[in-house]
Amino acid sequence: MSQTQALQPYRWVVVAAGALILALAMGSIVNGMSAYVVPLEDAHGWDRADISLINVAGIMGMALGGLFMGVLADRIGTRPVVLIGVTVMGLAYLASALATQLWHYYGLMFLAGFFGASAIFAPIMAIVGRWFPVGAGLALGIASAGQALGQGGVPFGSAILIKSVGISGALAITGGLMLVVLIPLALLLRPVAAAGPSAKAPDESGYPPVRLVVPAMCVAIFLCCTCMSVPLMHLVPYIQGCGYTADEAGGVIFLMLMVGILGRVAFGKLADIIGAIPAYMTATAWMTLLIYGFILINDLSAFYLYAPIYGFGYAGVMTGVLTTIAANTPPSRRGYAMGIVSMFGWFGHANGGYMGGLLYDLTADYSVAYGLAALAGALNLVVVGWLYWRIKRGAALAVAA
Repeated sequence: MSQTQALQPYRWVVVAAGALILALAMGSIVNGMSAYVVPLEDAHGWDRADISLINVAGIMGMALGGLFMGVLADRIGTRPVVLIGVTVMGLAYLASALATQLWHYYGLMFLAGFFGASAIFAPIMAIVGRWFPVGAGLALGIASAGQALGQGGVPFGSAILIKSVGISGALAITGGLMLVVLIPLALLLRPVAAAGPSAKAPDESGYPPVRLVVPAMCVAIFLCCTCMSVPLMHLVPYIQGCGYTADEAGGVIFLMLMVGILGRVAFGKLADIIGAIPAYMTATAWMTLLIYGFILINDLSAFYLYAPIYGFGYAGVMTGVLTTIAANTPPSRRGYAMGIVSMFGWFGHANGGYMGGLLYDLTADYSVAYGLAALAGALNLVVVGWLYWRIKRGAALAVAA
């Protein structure tokens, strides 16, 4: 048995470590601050809109940082970049325990996003893809499921911590956990080159042009994240508008996100079976066809039934993005591709969340917002379908030549 073959089981260690890092880090930066909105309002009398900008600062920092961190990971390796990311995030959260002004939180969360989360998401997804040159779908689905777990679990755990030790204590514990838990996990992200000195460099011929794949996927992910972010940000207030409590509404989206863990893994496996882009298009079609259905529901039990069905398919969209990039970009450019495409995804999240609130303010109803979300999903299908056709056409011309 060669050294390369002997190390193959280690790739699942990389997947597991990546999933756990994404759970705590991405769960904290994407929506973990949602648990702090009401406590900060009660403690300081700040407006909720102003408090919500703390989360926006973190996401925008992550989006902009992705431009640099993916490229840096391609040049110096994933492990050192992720180590930088988890260290910065841990220190930023520890420092935020001492914050007393809103701008303190804005600045610290922007730093946590720019130098922290952006150094974690794209590089981890890139290294998982490198460890699985064939059949990366399932592995990327499992790693991506870690993020879904964190987006549901971190706000829940933060709420418990805030109730027990207060805002500062909860932030300090979160920061401490990042340093104590995530640094050892980051050290497990061994580069594929460690498979042995005799290992050959991967053959990077046969991939479609990066200049074709990356711009198309930037447009596609902006549209699909615009679509999915409307219910992510506005399903809870919509359910509350139907006469139910915040706890009841929160339970619906928590269930949706937990079922989404299964969806991310399932669509990753589907990508291995039918191909990355067809699996991505299947998940997008699922999300697009079902998203407007929320507007037709006003019964809590129906929400609890419908949301997980929607969530299973919607969760596959992000796995589809990751597997499509992994399957259609050369390993030496994958960190760059993951970073810049992810940036447009976070812009889409911000766009959809803002659009939903703006249209509700203008119409006192969510129908237009959810309708435009469905339109964005449909346009995403058009873009990805065009990309699929171009890749297939290019492959056919190469064979003919």
